[in-house]
Amino acid sequence: MRVAVAYDNGEVFQHFGRTEAFKVYEVEENKIISSEVLESNGVGHEALAGLLAENTVDVLICGGIGGGAQSALSEAGIEVISGAEGDTDAVVEAYLRDELVSTGVNCNHHGEGHTCGNHEDGHSCGGHEDGHSCGGCGNHEDENGCGGHGCGGCGGHMITLEGRNAGKTCKTHYRGTFNDGTQFDSSYDRGEPLEFVCGAGMMIPGFDAAVVNMEVGQKVDIHLMPEEAYGESDPNAIFTVEISEIPGAEDVEAGQQVYLQDQMGRPIPVMVTAKDDKTITFDANHEMAGKELNFTIELVEVSE
Repeated sequence: MRVAVAYDNGEVFQHFGRTEAFKVYEVEENKIISSEVLESNGVGHEALAGLLAENTVDVLICGGIGGGAQSALSEAGIEVISGAEGDTDAVVEAYLRDELVSTGVNCNHHGEGHTCGNHEDGHSCGGHEDGHSCGGCGNHEDENGCGGHGCGGCGGHMITLEGRNAGKTCKTHYRGTFNDGTQFDSSYDRGEPLEFVCGAGMMIPGFDAAVVNMEVGQKVDIHLMPEEAYGESDPNAIFTVEISEIPGAEDVEAGQQVYLQDQMGRPIPVMVTAKDDKTITFDANHEMAGKELNFTIELVEVSE
């Protein structure tokens, strides 16, 4: 069996229609035998479905995917598991343990009208349990582009801070905890430092500010208030729409995290906070909004 995962920098890429690479796993007797990265040779779901079919892929694992893409893959005889996120190796292992559930719901959120429908490059409403993911930056369409610590759009990497590391590529190890000591994320546990351009808006403000004047090898402990991290919770980011406006919304339950689209077609993770027979309520606030955060940060490397 061959399992392909929409791939970007070790993580599950969240926008199938724009996937530039797949990591393809050869599986025998429910174990991974080998893997390779397959570059995309086309844009759009039909070209990508054809590429996977040509490479005898049996199963596709991805994050967001629209109805048109699902149909194309189904016609090619490829099983689709949508709504996945995180490290691709871990995701495939979870699939082989039968722990990965496909969501298969397509949502589109257009800011003002909340109109929804099936889109060729749409984003499935995927279930996420531990996400702590951040907004996309550069080529990272989803929440995984910045190692789990928020970055809004980076505005073409406009540098907004001053300091010895401003505008430079930094690699840091970090551990993040809440005030009660509970750890919510750690690059140490993943065994790979986080890489970002310091001062470019790729990181939450307090993290950037802490790193901008650090020296390689230095380790610091910081405490961030919500305004230095993911901000306060915004009541205007909570909205209710008719279930009939969102194909597949009848299968989504309260407490599930799903993806909607903004006006630029980018996926936005939202939490389903309530649902009745006719309406469904979403909370688009970041799951860390309103929280005080603590970080231990170690600067590993700096390059121009």
